[in-house]
Amino acid sequence: MEAENAHKRKKQPEVVRRALLDQAARITLEQGLAKVTFQAVADAVGVTKGGVMHHFTTKNALVMEVFHDAMKKFEVEVDSAMAKDPVRFGSFTRAYINATISLGEKGQHEFNSQATLYALMLGDSELRDLWAEWANAQLKKHEATDNTETLCMVRLVADGIWLSDFSGINISDKASIHKRLISMTQSEKE
Repeated sequence: MEAENAHKRKKQPEVVRRALLDQAARITLEQGLAKVTFQAVADAVGVTKGGVMHHFTTKNALVMEVFHDAMKKFEVEVDSAMAKDPVRFGSFTRAYINATISLGEKGQHEFNSQATLYALMLGDSELRDLWAEWANAQLKKHEATDNTETLCMVRLVADGIWLSDFSGINISDKASIHKRLISMTQSEKE
């Protein structure tokens, strides 16, 4: 009876693919990259292992697609924030800070693009290289507005705050630090 229903059920490959990516990202955040298996993702989505393999031929293909998906989302978030920023100087850094630092509206292991990117990079050198390639391209692209030592330090502090959140280290006044980092992006003086 169940197999008969499966054949009558309307196929929605893009919905299934999206669910597979989302669940692979969630497993990465909650359990680590090593726990992302076809079976674990299939169980989380409610499909067969073969259903996962229909969309992704290898675990590496799945992980790479999760990474690229998270990169696209993160880049859209940063670009959108920059487009709304009336001050050109430091706009990339402000957008990066806001996309990176959670101020409590999301959970410790929140399911977001930045968290997914970091968790994936921590577990895979090839993904770290892809992230570095993207970051270096962004820094080159925004060299005229975001290429100061202070802005570099601010971005590195934002990364450290995210990593402390992900690691469960409590930062007592993160909102104040966030505000101070943003203020450090306002002046072109070093």
